Amino acid sequence: MLPGAYLIALLFSIGGLLTLDLRYSLAIRRSPIRTLGTLLVAVALFLGWDLIGIGSGVFYEGPSGLLVGIDLLPNLPLEEVFFLLLMTYSVLLGYLALERWRLYRPTSSADGGDQ
Repeated sequence: MLPGAYLIALLFSIGGLLTLDLRYSLAIRRSPIRTLGTLLVAVALFLGWDLIGIGSGVFYEGPSGLLVGIDLLPNLPLEEVFFLLLMTYSVLLGYLALERWRLYRPTSSADGGDQ
């Protein structure tokens, strides 16, 4: 197993989301401060959730050869931050894309044409 493969996959995926975001002007180009603030708050909340889970013994880090091996805290690998960023960025872009689709989709004509 390649140490760091999971982090590489996460960074590659975040890069793909960033590419889609910039290409379709979904979040960062439209409101960079609000986008970064939203992502930071969401990741912080999920990290809090993780810390509660770790403290109660529900969440733990199992052995894996795919991780870099850097723990921010016991049972909190570095990759978790990037996973949470990927998850929240995916949801944000999905929401904004669906909202745009809803606002700009063709509406049916008043004469009862194609529906």
